[in-house]
Amino acid sequence: MKDEEIVKLYFSRSEDAISETALKYGNYCNYISQNILHSKEDAEECVNDAWFAAWETIPPQRPQNLKTFLGKLTRNISLKKQEKYQAAKRGGGHVSIVLSELEECTASDSSIEDHIDYAVLTECINSFLSSLPSLNRMIFVRRYWYVSSISEIAEQYNISESKVKSILFRLRKRLKKHLGKEGFFI
Repeated sequence: MKDEEIVKLYFSRSEDAISETALKYGNYCNYISQNILHSKEDAEECVNDAWFAAWETIPPQRPQNLKTFLGKLTRNISLKKQEKYQAAKRGGGHVSIVLSELEECTASDSSIEDHIDYAVLTECINSFLSSLPSLNRMIFVRRYWYVSSISEIAEQYNISESKVKSILFRLRKRLKKHLGKEGFFI
C-alpha cells in the first residue's frame, strides 16, 4: 500500500492504518529501536508506542514522508526509554557513546534547542549531509541516526572498522567547521 493511502486511512480513523503501517514499516522501525535498546521486547514496545503516537498525531499532521515520520517517532521514543535505562544504570551506555561523539559539534553548556532554532539547525545539517560523498553520508547516517555500531557499519560497507572510525572522526570535524561557518558557534 502506498504511503498516501496509509495516511488517508489515518485521516478516516480506520484501524487498518495501524496494521498497514506495521506491515510496511514494522521491520524498519524495529531495526531503529533495537539498535538503540538492544532488546527485542523493548523495541517491540517502542514500535507499538510509535504506532500509537502516529495515530494520535495523524490528523492533524499530514507527514510529507511517512517513513521518516515513523522513524523519527520510533527513534525518539526509543531514546527516551534508553535514557530511563541509563538513569537506572542499565543499557550498557551504547547510545551515550554514539551521542557523545557528536558533543564536540554542539554547545557544551546547554542543549542546542536552548540557543538556536531547531529548523535552522536541521537545514544546516541537511546541507552538510548533502555535500558529502554518498559513502560518507551513509556511514554518518547509519551511525548517528540508526545508532549502528562501528562493526555493523564496517561489515555493511565492506571496509575496516578503523576506516569507519577515521571517516566518522573527519566528518565530525567537518560538521563542526560547517556549523561554525553557518553561525552556530561552539
